[in-house]
Order: sequence, then structure tokens, then C-alpha cells
Amino acid sequence: MQQLKPLTLRRNFSWTFTGNLIYAASQWGMLVVLAKLGSPEMVGQFTLGLAVTAPVIMFTNLQLRGIQATDAKGDYVFSDYLGLRLIGTGLALLIIAGITLKAGYRWETSLVILAIALAKAFESISDVFYGLIQQHERMDRIAIALMIKGPLSLLLLGIGVSLTGSVVGGAIGLAVAWGLVLFGWDLRNGRLILKNSSHGREPEDLLVADAEPANSQNPLYPRWEGKTLSKLLWLALPLGFVMMLISLNTNIPRYFIERYLGERELGIFAAMSYLMVVGQMVVSALAESAIPRLAKYYAAGNSTAFRTLLLKLVGVGLMLGAGGVFVAVVAGRQILTLLYKPEYAERADLFAWLMVAAGMGYVSSFLGYGMTAARYFLVLMPLFALATGTSAIACLWLIPTQGVRGAAIALVISALVQLVFSLGVTYQAIYKLRRGSYET
Repeated sequence: MQQLKPLTLRRNFSWTFTGNLIYAASQWGMLVVLAKLGSPEMVGQFTLGLAVTAPVIMFTNLQLRGIQATDAKGDYVFSDYLGLRLIGTGLALLIIAGITLKAGYRWETSLVILAIALAKAFESISDVFYGLIQQHERMDRIAIALMIKGPLSLLLLGIGVSLTGSVVGGAIGLAVAWGLVLFGWDLRNGRLILKNSSHGREPEDLLVADAEPANSQNPLYPRWEGKTLSKLLWLALPLGFVMMLISLNTNIPRYFIERYLGERELGIFAAMSYLMVVGQMVVSALAESAIPRLAKYYAAGNSTAFRTLLLKLVGVGLMLGAGGVFVAVVAGRQILTLLYKPEYAERADLFAWLMVAAGMGYVSSFLGYGMTAARYFLVLMPLFALATGTSAIACLWLIPTQGVRGAAIALVISALVQLVFSLGVTYQAIYKLRRGSYET
């Protein structure tokens, strides 16, 4: 049997960064395709579909991947995570369908939302397999999935838009692409990881003993044991609310823009906002590679190693943020003209504000991963509730008077609140860890 030993942090980062780079470039390419082949209204319609589906999916996902990756003691097996994820995904589809019908969107917009919801459902199931793979520190398997998924999504979305002249065709192509990756690659890798964790490896080579459930013939199958799922649900529920709040914090400006300014302005805002992902791609790659190690350091009471690694991550976030603001100020107009159309370049000031918000977000993201590794789940909910509430109030105040730039400023204000709160919680977690090590 093929042996899958954990990779080093350096190799995991390299793989994750490469995979995220290709995937992020492909996602950005989708917006470019819509902007070039269509109009800002089409970009806005696609963005609205993502904005409606994302908070619901993020909530029902319950951030199980993060819990899996930091489950250093092996409290749950993969079948438990998969069972809870399937229940959550089914519930999400029902909620999104209800929201779509209740909101009274145009039929074309409704079809876009439902097609994106189906794509998100496939992605949600893939995500629980990625949690298993990440737990065993084999980020190369996830990276390859992203390298397949990104270009395939771009190709099928482009074909769908070209054949139908509508965003609906593109959204259906996206759903087909994500379904193919789930059934053609992710399931196979999940099976391989589970076989390796059950057979043929020494205990010291296993990070988590994902043993086969006693009442299941196959560890790849979901397990619905009421007591276990209830315990896991209560552990994960705060993170579900947190992820929903994070998504709402991102999408609240889009709701207000669509309401007050229309789909065209939403399309312009969304196209520029996606350039924030360039830095977030590095943040996610590095943090996802480091979080299992951060969790081990914290569980072992090694405050020095935990603090040192987290400070290095925060330093990367600061450099990325400063670089993004510099590029936006110096060459923002030229970049927007090259990537999109001249009408986007007329909003270069908006681009600069978005990069400021992005820089703060990079640092906050690293701190958030540190809090997750320390299992500080409950405190995340008030943190993001405060940030989301701040964003909503700022949007309500600024967008009607300052337009799209007001949305960007609202993001900056919300990011600042999140950053200050995150610094305080992280300091408390490290202080508690140091005090515990001194007492022992």
C-alpha cells in the first residue's frame, strides 16, 4: 500500500501556495470572463449569487475542517465529521431555496443563486475531505485538487456563458466542475488517507488515529450516532456562527450596494474586491499549513514555540498589507485598466481603500488561526458579531452618501475593530499558556 507520511511545513506551504495561486487566479479569471464577455451587471449578478449562498453554507459547514485539523487528540473520527457535514449541506440547500423564493428575485437571478448553491454543496462535501487530509499534513493532495478545480471551473463557466449568453449557463458549468472534482479526486484521496491511517503505518507516523468506527464497515461512510453528533455539533456550533458572521462581514457591503446602487455598481465593487484575494491566498496557504503545528504547540503547553510561529505569521501579514497599499496607490489605475476595462479604472481611489482593509484583514486572519489552534472557539463569536455589526452600521451610514467608496471605508472600519479585538484575545491566550507552563 502507498505510504503517506506527513510533509514538512515548508513543503506543505509550497504545495498549498501553488494550489491556492492557481485556484485564485482561476476564480479571478471568472470575473474577468464575465466582465469581458458581458457587463458589470453580469458580474454583479454572479456576485449576488455568491453573496446570498455564502453565509448559509459557511454557517452549516460549522468550520468542521478547522476542528478536524486541530483535533490533535483524535476525539472524533472522519465518519462523524462526514455525517454532520452531509446533514448541514442538505439543510443549507433548503434554506437557500427558501431565501431565494422569499426575496422575489428575477427568475434569471434566482436560477443563478440555485446553481451556485449546488456548486457550493459539492464544495462543502469536498471540504470535509480536505480537513481529513490537512489533519494528516498532506497538503499536496488538497493543492492538486485546487489545481484541477480552478482551471476546470474557469473553462466550464466560460463555455456556459459563451453558449447561453447568460450567467445562468456559467453557474451551471461551475456546479458541474466542482461535482467532477469531488467524485473524481477528493473521494479517492479520502479513501487513501483512511486506509493509511488504519493499516501499514507505525503509531509514531500517525498524527491522529482515525480508527475505523466499530459499527461501520467502511470508514469512508458517514456515521450518524446521535450522542456523538450532538457533542460535535455543540463544539462546532460557535464556529458555525463565526463563519457565518465572517461571510456576512464580507458580503454586507454588497447587499447594501445592490439595494442602494444596483447590480452595475456591485459588479465594479466585486471586481476590485477580488484583488484583495491575492494577499489572502498567501495568508491561507501559510496558515493552513501551520495550524496543525500551532495546535500541537498549544496542546503541549509550549508557549515559546506557539508565540514565535504566530509572530512570524503576523509579520508576513503586515508585509503583504503594506505591499498591497503601495501597489494600489502607485499603479492602481493602470492595473484596473489592464485587468478589466477603463470604466473600472475610474474608481482607483476605491481600490486603495480596499487594499487598506485587506492589509488589516491579513493580520487578523493569522490571529484568528492562532485562536482556532488554541481552541478559543467561543470568543470568536462575539468578536465577529462586533465586526459584522460595525460593518452594517458603517454601510448604512456611508453608502447612501458616498456610494461605493463608502462601502470600502466601512470595510476598513470593520477590519480595524476586528484587528484590535483579535490582538487582545491572542494576548490572553498566550498569557494563559505561559502561566500554565509556569505553574506546572
